[in-house]
Amino acid sequence: MTDVPDPRLTDANGHAWPRLSPLVTGARGRCPRCGKGALFRGFLTIRDECPVCGLDYSYADPADGPAVFVQLFACIPGVVFTLMLQILASPAWWVHVVVSLPVLLVSTVLPLRPIKGWLVASQFYFKAREGRLVRDE
Repeated sequence: MTDVPDPRLTDANGHAWPRLSPLVTGARGRCPRCGKGALFRGFLTIRDECPVCGLDYSYADPADGPAVFVQLFACIPGVVFTLMLQILASPAWWVHVVVSLPVLLVSTVLPLRPIKGWLVASQFYFKAREGRLVRDE
């Protein structure tokens, strides 16, 4: 059995890139093919293509995935912290503004970009695409 190179790992100039982990490239906001180019143009805006290898990012559609992961895994500890603070200490409202609000913002906003990058890189790595029906003709 021969190893057939993945054509997605070769850019327009013929340079063959090694297969990179989506966890590493995505979490760092790097191109899933070359690992060098920036994946994002803004905080969460995905570029049209990689500035280094030219990979077209039109395949990338993480949709609401990053927000769901953040809500399930990051928001819950922040909300539990806030509720426990209220139950155990019953602080004044301004303590929640000073303590709970930053905890909730940090636990919800900061993970969005690495998670979105990971999902986009995983789409590339695992060749994910829209579902299609196969019809016998």
